[in-house]
Amino acid sequence: MPAILLAPPTVEPITLAEAKSFLRVAHGDDDGLIAALIAAARAHVETATRRALLAQTWRIVRDAWPAGGRIAVAPAPLIGVAAARVRDDNGEPHGIDTAAFSLVAGAVPAALAFVPWSLPAPGVADDGIEIDVELGHGTSAATVPPPLVHAVRLLTAHWYEHRGILSSGAAGAPLPVSITALMAPFRVVSL
Repeated sequence: MPAILLAPPTVEPITLAEAKSFLRVAHGDDDGLIAALIAAARAHVETATRRALLAQTWRIVRDAWPAGGRIAVAPAPLIGVAAARVRDDNGEPHGIDTAAFSLVAGAVPAALAFVPWSLPAPGVADDGIEIDVELGHGTSAATVPPPLVHAVRLLTAHWYEHRGILSSGAAGAPLPVSITALMAPFRVVSL
């Protein structure tokens, strides 16, 4: 089951003022649009790279503990475990000490390790385990790799310049190769 976003980042990789300066927009008429484009560009870069750019909280839901004692976590990078719960026979959640999990350094994708027999088994067959994790490069734009910040900046500009409504079947304005090239080294691929 894929991860579920619980709390998005509280800041964006670029500010509205930085985006307006890059776009050379001096008026405030498009501030709402530009702010929305920044958020959409961040989300696009996160999806394309399978990385959380800024700190955010996600929930991983599993039916059972993997026998190997390892849970892959996507998107990356993994900051830590915020909470963990196992549901009993009645579906009631019971907390698990987050110290039972350790971050697997250098794992791609990111991973949590644990001792399988040390954790209580879920009492329900489906979605009996919930693990809330903190993901991202940090809490400020300064912690995000500069090429990814620039990809957000370029994508915001690209969408600002190409904001017309497309008719069905139209190819639209494809992403510039420079944006794809900036994201390529940061993509987390799964086999």
